Amino acid sequence: MWLLAAVETRKVFGGLTHLERVAFYLASLVAIGFFFVGLGLRIRKYLAGRPLDRSRWRRARIDHEVAEVSAPVTLVTSAGDVLANRTVAKRNHEVGAAHLLLFWGFLGLLAATIILSADYDVYGNITRIFGGHELSFFKGAFYLGYNLIFDTAGLAALLGVLALAMRRERAKKSVALDYTRAQKPDGGYSRAKMVLGDYVFTYGLLIIIVTGILIQGLRIDGANFPSFEKWTWLGYLTGEGFRTLGVGASTATSVHLYLWWFHVALALGFVAYLPWSKALHMLSAPANLALRDPGNTRRLPDPLVGHPGYLSLSDFTSKELVGFDACTKCGRCHSVCPARTGGAPLSPRDLILDLRQYADRKRGIPMLLDWEERSVASGPKALDGRIAGDVIAPATLWSCTTCMACVEICPVGIEHVPTIVSLRRSLVDAGEMDPSLQSAFENIATQGNSFGKSSRMRARWSKGLDVEIKDARKEHVEYLWFLGDFASFDERLQEISRTLARVLTQNGINFGILFEDERNAGNDVRRAGEEGLFEMLVEQNMAAFSKASFDKIFTTDPHSFNTLRNEYPAYGLKKPVLHYSELLNSLLEEKKVSLGSLGEKVTYHDPCYLGRYNRIFDAPRQVIAAAGCDLVEMGRNRTNSFCCGAGGGRIWMDDSVLVERPSENRIREAAELDVSYFVVACPKDYAMFSDAVKTTGNEGKLKVVDIVELFADAQRELAGVMSSPQGDAD
Repeated sequence: MWLLAAVETRKVFGGLTHLERVAFYLASLVAIGFFFVGLGLRIRKYLAGRPLDRSRWRRARIDHEVAEVSAPVTLVTSAGDVLANRTVAKRNHEVGAAHLLLFWGFLGLLAATIILSADYDVYGNITRIFGGHELSFFKGAFYLGYNLIFDTAGLAALLGVLALAMRRERAKKSVALDYTRAQKPDGGYSRAKMVLGDYVFTYGLLIIIVTGILIQGLRIDGANFPSFEKWTWLGYLTGEGFRTLGVGASTATSVHLYLWWFHVALALGFVAYLPWSKALHMLSAPANLALRDPGNTRRLPDPLVGHPGYLSLSDFTSKELVGFDACTKCGRCHSVCPARTGGAPLSPRDLILDLRQYADRKRGIPMLLDWEERSVASGPKALDGRIAGDVIAPATLWSCTTCMACVEICPVGIEHVPTIVSLRRSLVDAGEMDPSLQSAFENIATQGNSFGKSSRMRARWSKGLDVEIKDARKEHVEYLWFLGDFASFDERLQEISRTLARVLTQNGINFGILFEDERNAGNDVRRAGEEGLFEMLVEQNMAAFSKASFDKIFTTDPHSFNTLRNEYPAYGLKKPVLHYSELLNSLLEEKKVSLGSLGEKVTYHDPCYLGRYNRIFDAPRQVIAAAGCDLVEMGRNRTNSFCCGAGGGRIWMDDSVLVERPSENRIREAAELDVSYFVVACPKDYAMFSDAVKTTGNEGKLKVVDIVELFADAQRELAGVMSSPQGDAD
């Protein structure tokens, strides 16, 4: 009872007439009505998409347990990401800290409003109706603690939004926040509404927070600074500031009323505006993070029944439609995209925004701000035309290297790559593709490899070897070596294949190959949108596996590694799949091999499909360290590694239109480190970067070497030392 009898409180709606209170509640109902109408339209749009496959979470859990890739998303992990702002802080701790302050500060202010409403509008009315007089818990110790906590929340929100506003002003010409399009639509475009939407959201929120603090100070000044209001510490300090400026109690009370109405109008306007604006991400981003599947890019979704690719809005999943609305235009994907960096007409951000605008227009959702005028998604042709072709230009879709950099960096969990591949499938189904890509598909379909060479030539690289290459179809081997096309047919890489064969044989690894029965694994075929050809390749390779006797598979190609490890299990493959860097490192960890010290200064490139896709970062680095090399990391490494430009079928397409090839961009980065070797663990990387060394003028300064070459050289180095007189003495 002492709490109810306490005097420490303030009067709710102090100074307002009965008519003004009625006006407040009417305005609140209108704002809430607008909010739920907008939210209802959004939910209706999401429900128009395909429901998610519930088995995706089960598959993600199996992926994690078997392949030790990133953990599956659960409600607990999603809640942790949201509450700790982990995805926002990724690679940008300054923004992460500012957003965390705003996030928790805003939640605190929202909680304060809900508590006050619960006391005044619910508890007070219930006690008045049933008890004859109105009671309140908004008094005494509760009131003092309430103000202490929520004034702190107000300061956190203020500091957070100020930091974000200042950062936006400082960086508005940066690559991330510059809204210049990667693909210029015919007839031009204008993103003035997007810029205006950003300012309305950021500075509107700032003004709401500031006016909330000011009206606290004016109220306390007008009440002649009751001592207990020192617990309302931020408002009290603000009131002291007004008193210092000579604002007396009567003036403060008068100004307070006008400023209170201004604050209320802004706050209610924000509530009404939320589902129609960038602020929607406050709801859609947590939902999208909860629905994301880290394995959805490693293991692409199955094609649609009836038509493989996306043709209409209903072909998108509900999760994809939520993801379009979750996008905050932060530009992180735009910054890291190798296609956009090289001058291609693809920006993952632009793609998502175009699809969002298209979806809103198709569902009849009015656009207030935060949209693009005269965009590819706003013309009449786009509204009634094809998604892949009219809304999103074919050149945009074909520019993607499927490197997954956009998916990795997105703070709200958007999965760009599966969407792009699903749109590519519709282009392939319609026969709209680069002629060189069509030629590669034909070669793979007829010969089983992209080089168009006879399958009987697949093992010709082994001719002249002084070691035996076993036929896994004829005798049991521990490891089946799945080489892939480039390691088998590219003359620049055949010597590396021979080197690996010698290393494995000399160190007691029992391995064999499939000879002419091996086919392209289909990873890039599938990501280029040719689902039918991919399934044919899987069937052929699975038939070859069934004829062979082996315990495990290893491959030198990260692209083959990804699809064998993550996609073939759905077709019956039950064997463990390793990358050759893991196999080499296991020889070192099990102390079956010792290496000498090369003493070279090197840098290492993380292949997209080995690193970002499958989280294998340490094995290659441990081999490099064991070879006695000094590893100098490039600025973009591990999950932030930059793509070579070969993935997603791009290695088969014309890249002469690019201002700078991604491989050239990467070599320029490495050349600044003053290293001798550029170490790779992927045949396609070797091919791409060997060319880039020449075209960038770094031939003779920087040498591209495969990791097994370091291993072999270091083993020979040790053998040389041991066979020397000094070595004998030691």
